[in-house]
Amino acid sequence: MLKKISKLFIITLCIISCSQDANDVTSNSEFTDGQGGSMATFSLKGSYLYTVDYSNLSVFNIENATNPVKVNSINVGFDIETLFSFQDYLFIGSQNAMYIYDISNAELPKKMSQSDHFRACDPVVANGTNAYVTLHTNENCGGSVNELKTYDITDIENPILLNTRGLTQPKGLSLYGSNFLLVCDDSVKIFDVTDPSNSLYINEIPTTGALDIIIRNHNAFIISEHNIAQYQLDVNDITDFKKISEFAF
Repeated sequence: MLKKISKLFIITLCIISCSQDANDVTSNSEFTDGQGGSMATFSLKGSYLYTVDYSNLSVFNIENATNPVKVNSINVGFDIETLFSFQDYLFIGSQNAMYIYDISNAELPKKMSQSDHFRACDPVVANGTNAYVTLHTNENCGGSVNELKTYDITDIENPILLNTRGLTQPKGLSLYGSNFLLVCDDSVKIFDVTDPSNSLYINEIPTTGALDIIIRNHNAFIISEHNIAQYQLDVNDITDFKKISEFAF
């Protein structure tokens, strides 16, 4: 399933890239940070590419795009599944834990903390103060936990669990602005996380089988098994979302 999601993620990146306004595309060849989904297994930060496999975090220098060089490989643990980057940190989800690595030294990621949880699949997103983790069950992950966990990460070396909310079978998730979290739980459920310790359900985008979501500016790209749908969001009225396109495959 994760291999399939990774392929869908690559397709989504192409669609997002092609939908950019021409004024947003720089004319030079400098690298910019990539924007990935919560189910991704790779992340672009400047001239470095970070990837995860079953147990390792790998670092590639891609300054020469035609000749990338693997500069480091670090054993993280077991059952590693997802990789999400925010500022100078990587948030790595496994079937048993969330790991946080500091990449201020790009080639030498440093483990900052680890938060263990019950066995389940584990996508992660984060901002400057909080990390959000969905745990879900399937034939690969096992377990019986389907929930959203919210952590306080103001002390990056000591994440504190603030809140746990039961859900049906949540998968990918994404933050929109400072106050909203969108979670793929078959449909896409919208939560107000103004108070992270008390997430409030507001509404949902009526999709079916949503696997992951990428939010760029005010556009949400919802990835399902057979299509990618684009919705326009309004940060001033999160219930006012509009479907503007759909790509089937």
